[in-house]
Amino acid sequence: MPQMEDTKCSFLFCLGICIFICSIIYLKATVFNTPRAQSRILTCRPFLPQCEALGHSRNGTRWQSTECHLEGYFTAPVLNCSQMWSDFHFITKALSKEEERYPLAFIITIHKELKTFVRLLRAIYAPQNVYCIHVDEKASQDYKNSIQLLAGCFHNVFLATVSERVTYAGFSRLQADINCMSDLVKSSVRWRKVINLCGQDFPIQSNLELVRYMQSKEWRDRNMTPGVKQPKDKRYRTQFHYVEVQGSHVPKLVKSHRKSPPPHNLQIYFGTAYYSLTRDFVEFALESQVAKDFLEWSKDTFSPDEHYWVTLNHIKDAPGSHVNGSWEGAIRAIKWKEHEGSLHNGCKGHYIRDICIYGIEDIPWIINKQSMFANKFESETFPEALDCLEQWHRLKVLRQAAVPIEPSWHLAHEVDTS
Repeated sequence: MPQMEDTKCSFLFCLGICIFICSIIYLKATVFNTPRAQSRILTCRPFLPQCEALGHSRNGTRWQSTECHLEGYFTAPVLNCSQMWSDFHFITKALSKEEERYPLAFIITIHKELKTFVRLLRAIYAPQNVYCIHVDEKASQDYKNSIQLLAGCFHNVFLATVSERVTYAGFSRLQADINCMSDLVKSSVRWRKVINLCGQDFPIQSNLELVRYMQSKEWRDRNMTPGVKQPKDKRYRTQFHYVEVQGSHVPKLVKSHRKSPPPHNLQIYFGTAYYSLTRDFVEFALESQVAKDFLEWSKDTFSPDEHYWVTLNHIKDAPGSHVNGSWEGAIRAIKWKEHEGSLHNGCKGHYIRDICIYGIEDIPWIINKQSMFANKFESETFPEALDCLEQWHRLKVLRQAAVPIEPSWHLAHEVDTS
C-alpha cells in the first residue's frame, strides 16, 4: 500500500508539472501571436479646440478618442482579423442598399506611412467595393509584409500582381495604375467606376456621397479627368525625349531630337493624374490599339500620368468620353503654393514640391471645398489634422447609415465635461 501511495503521489506530481508547462506554453503563444495581447504603446491624442469648433461635440461634452494606434500591430506572424476589424474600427457591412448596388473600385499607390494608409483604407472601406493596392517595389520588406498581412483580412483588398519601382514624374507611376486596372477587370466584383488614390489622400465625401456623385446627371455615364488642351508652357513635357532614372528623377535626354507627333493624330491634353473612370473606359484603355500606341509613345515623356488619361478621355469614340470637358470634376482639394492668396489663404502646415501638407487650421477650408478627396496628409508631422478630418468624416458616414450602428465603428465617444 505505501508503494501504491508513493506511485499515486508521483503520478499526481508529474501531472501537475505537465499542466503547468502546458499552461506556460499556451500563455506564451497567446501573448506573442495574438495582436490584442501585444505590447500596446498608446498614442491617443486629445482632439484640439480647433477640432471641437467644427461641431464635433455638443455643449458640455468633448470627444475622447477610442482609436489608439498599436505600434507593431502588423508585425505579428498572423492577425486575428475579427479583432483587427474591431481594434481599427473598420465598417464591415454595407451601410445602404444604394451603395450596395453601385460598387466602386479603388487603386491606391503607396510606399510609406503605414499608419496613414491604414486610416485611409478604413475611411473608404466598404465590403461591396474592391481595392487594388500597389506597393512601390522600393518599399521596405517589412512595409510590404505589413500591407500583405492587412490585405489578407479582407476578401476584396489585394496587392497588385505586378509592382513597379515608382519614380516621381516617371512612366512607372502611370504603369502602376495600369497594372492595377489589369487586375481589377478580372475581379469578381462588378464595380462601376474606378478612382485612383495615393497613400497621403483622405476622403471628404462619404462612400454614399461618392456613389451619388458618380450617378449624378453630369457624371452618370462619363469619365472624370479634369484638364485642358496642353498649354504652351507644358509642351516641353511631350516634345522631347526623357529617360526615367528609377527611384530618382526624370531628366531630358541631352542632344536628342524632338519626339515625333503623337500617334493617330491625337490632340494632347494636360490635367491631373487623378480620375474617376467607367469600367468600359478602363477596358478600352487596356485593349484599344489607339490607347496601346499612345501608351507606348508616352513612355519617354515627362509625367505622362498628367496627359495620358485626360487625352484618351477626349477621344470621341472612347466610352464615357468628355470631349468638351475642361477642369470640371471635384476630384481633389489641393493647396498649390502658386494659388496662395487667390484660391486659398495659404498653407497652415508646410509645402513639399509646392503642395501643402495640411495642418489642423487647413481643415475648415478642406471641408468647405466638398471635393471627393483631399491631398496631402502626413501622420508624423501634422497628426492632429488627420485626427480632426477623420473624426468629422466618420461622424458623417455614421449619420448617413441606413443600418444599425455597431459600437466598434465609432472612432471616439462623447464624455461629459460639465
